[in-house]
Amino acid sequence: MPLIEVDNLEVTFGHGRDVVAAVRGVSLAVQQGESYGIVGESGSGKSTVLRAICGLAPVTGGTIRIDGTLLTKPRTPAFYRRVQMVFQDPYASLHPRHTVDGVLSEPLAIHGFSDREGRIERALQDVGLGGGFRFRYPHQLSGGQRQRVAIARALILEPTILLLDEPTSALDSSIQAEVLNLLDRLRRERGLTYVLVSHDLAVVAHMCERLVVMQHGLAVEELTRDALQHRQAQQPYTRALLLASEGYGAGLPA
Repeated sequence: MPLIEVDNLEVTFGHGRDVVAAVRGVSLAVQQGESYGIVGESGSGKSTVLRAICGLAPVTGGTIRIDGTLLTKPRTPAFYRRVQMVFQDPYASLHPRHTVDGVLSEPLAIHGFSDREGRIERALQDVGLGGGFRFRYPHQLSGGQRQRVAIARALILEPTILLLDEPTSALDSSIQAEVLNLLDRLRRERGLTYVLVSHDLAVVAHMCERLVVMQHGLAVEELTRDALQHRQAQQPYTRALLLASEGYGAGLPA
């Protein structure tokens, strides 16, 4: 049984003549421990799929299951203990008036975790930040450091699933490689399952065993990493994406 199962998902925004069908009949299945990619150009609906899983976008059709259990709305506290999301922009996802300590303390307080001190220290160490960062404010951190704090915030509840929405697109290329390698290491060490959204085929090829290509809210084609790397796409849109990204392998992290 897949750990994450999305079946015929529909997400619609607006009403009447202003209706926008952002996701149209998308299905996918992610196995435990897998890193699964969703790729497509801007407006393809890829980030909306993540938001629907997390309860941040209106599901107007289809179903989403985690470990065979149908998700309900609103999502339960137990869901957020198990599933966490890392957003695209580290400049926007951290409260500018909260220290790193405050950012990491909040989810622990909400979910009633004990040993706050130890958990915060471990979370910072896990993402490569020492205790010296604990009482800094976001404006005192670089973009890569902010994204590490966002990853630490997601990990501090000890989830099994991370939803990653373009987690490196706001960073320069050298910092992207560092953050991707960090995410790779954390998945291996913790046995995490990832669903990664990206418009960057280099990121997807590095991080994901399988991926689905989206266009205009539709799932166009599913590929393995090997098929992507050998340009074995069947659909014209996927082939066009590959042609547009010639040389994408040059940016892969070491």
